[in-house]
Amino acid sequence: MQISALGISFGFNAAFGLMDSFCVKDQGRSITPLHRAPWVGSDEEMPPDAAPHLAVLGGDFFCAPFGAREGFSPLHGWPPNSRWHVTQANGGILEAELERRVFDAQLRKRLVVRDGHPFVYQSHTFDGGNGRVSCANHASVSVRNGAHIRTSPKAIWETPATPQETDPTRGRSALVYPTQSENPKAFPATDGMVNLTSYPWRDRNEDFVIGIEAKGSSLGWTAVSRLGSGDLFLSLRNPVQLPMTMLWHSNGGRDYPPWSARHVGCLGVEEGAAAHLLGISKEADLCGPGEIELGNRVVIRHVIGAIDWPTEDPVDNVVIDGEALVVTGETGAISQVPFDVEFLNVEN
Repeated sequence: MQISALGISFGFNAAFGLMDSFCVKDQGRSITPLHRAPWVGSDEEMPPDAAPHLAVLGGDFFCAPFGAREGFSPLHGWPPNSRWHVTQANGGILEAELERRVFDAQLRKRLVVRDGHPFVYQSHTFDGGNGRVSCANHASVSVRNGAHIRTSPKAIWETPATPQETDPTRGRSALVYPTQSENPKAFPATDGMVNLTSYPWRDRNEDFVIGIEAKGSSLGWTAVSRLGSGDLFLSLRNPVQLPMTMLWHSNGGRDYPPWSARHVGCLGVEEGAAAHLLGISKEADLCGPGEIELGNRVVIRHVIGAIDWPTEDPVDNVVIDGEALVVTGETGAISQVPFDVEFLNVEN
């Protein structure tokens, strides 16, 4: 099904809670920044142990728990691996309920687009439940021609305890695990240093790195300038609620099915609270929680968007100014677009 407003639209796959076909019209152009795996839509058989969402990998989806399993659930939990029941799909609003529970909590999704706003405003609401659960939004950005990556200030960048790929007969990871660096442009790799702000980090590799938000940050943002596309992907969050920016670099580094060295040019921009993935730091080092405390109602908010942008100018800053979001480039580009400035306020 398609949801749209003036200048923006997205599709929704209720079988997996997947936002796909995301498109923004800006300056007379149609901007479609999200990735789609090469096997999607081909009816290719997935490996028997693969999580269901792998068959439709791409787009944007919500994970709980992120990078883990709940009991016998698949990787990333039930939200991207089981059906959602749509309760509203009109007027620029999509609302749905997950058919399964997450740690006994009922999970509801609300995706909203507005006339003239180049953003999808996402809310995921947990009601009830027991214990704590990690979570993250999982947007896959198509960067086949490379990209500049910039983020809001980070206290540290670090890798998890183990690489994405540990068996050289199956795949390759380029970064050192676990390690840290305050400078994303000089991050330790197995053969020197890599620049995390420029995609690709290395050729034919599979890697994952975490940016821990600097304390005192008021707006968490990730900006991906897609080279050769003339546009900019934006991810926005409240860092007090989601204190971690996690980047998944997938560029031909897995040789086994269904990846088969053909899954290239994908950058996962995954904003969340998932302290279990930290390789060196602890939850106390975060400016927000490392997991969500269930029991009462908890609302997780996140925004993705896209705008026309001169990709030769990496982003310098993203700020809220009045009723707008203002993006400035390192060499002078500027874009001011309508934005719901109240949306990211945490109201549980």
